[in-house]
Amino acid sequence: MGGQGAGLDVRGGGGPVAGGRCVAARGAGTAGRGADRVIRVHDEGGLEGGLRLVVLDRADKANALTAAMLADLAAAVETAEGFAALVVTGAGKVFSAGADLQGMAEGLGDAPEWGRLTAALDGFRGLSVAALNGTLAGGAFGMALACDLRVCVPGAEFFYPVMKRGYLPQPSDPKRLAALVGPSRARMILLAGARIGAAEALGWGLVDRVADDALAAARALCADALAAGAHGARIKALF
Repeated sequence: MGGQGAGLDVRGGGGPVAGGRCVAARGAGTAGRGADRVIRVHDEGGLEGGLRLVVLDRADKANALTAAMLADLAAAVETAEGFAALVVTGAGKVFSAGADLQGMAEGLGDAPEWGRLTAALDGFRGLSVAALNGTLAGGAFGMALACDLRVCVPGAEFFYPVMKRGYLPQPSDPKRLAALVGPSRARMILLAGARIGAAEALGWGLVDRVADDALAAARALCADALAAGAHGARIKALF
């Protein structure tokens, strides 16, 4: 479902990043489904040492992820080489409801784009931050877990309902989740279906900071990496 070969089409002007450029990530796929595909990418400070902001922009569907959208997200990260920092956030009041349910009925759970996206985030040499503007659910956990840091708003909730829906989590998610919160709490989320709020997520170590403006907090966390440029990649390589 959806094409692997997403491209980046630069468009001038617009977007929330002052002094940056707006990039629309668009993949080759089924005509007429553009509303299910679009993400927004905003580059600030130039290719070398700047910041790339990636926005899930399907707010009318709670930013539910399709295969084409995952491919576009992966392309946005894969082409971010040279940037000192990368921030992923969502439009609207929900970061992402997880996988698109219609897509899951059509085999989205087995799509290679999930692994492609998390591998791209894991391989990003700069500092990556998930700015969770709202609830994080289901398969969307993968991209947040693959980031270096996570910031959320006070009203965010976290749940991964694979037991209830009869699906498997993405293969890398249980280990990444357990590495952050510990095996027992990872089982609480994946096996017991726990739904936790922002304060509990902070206490568990699932998120690193809670802020009214998650994007502003994520930008603040990126300040030193942006100032350091390529030196940040050398430090990150030590982990």
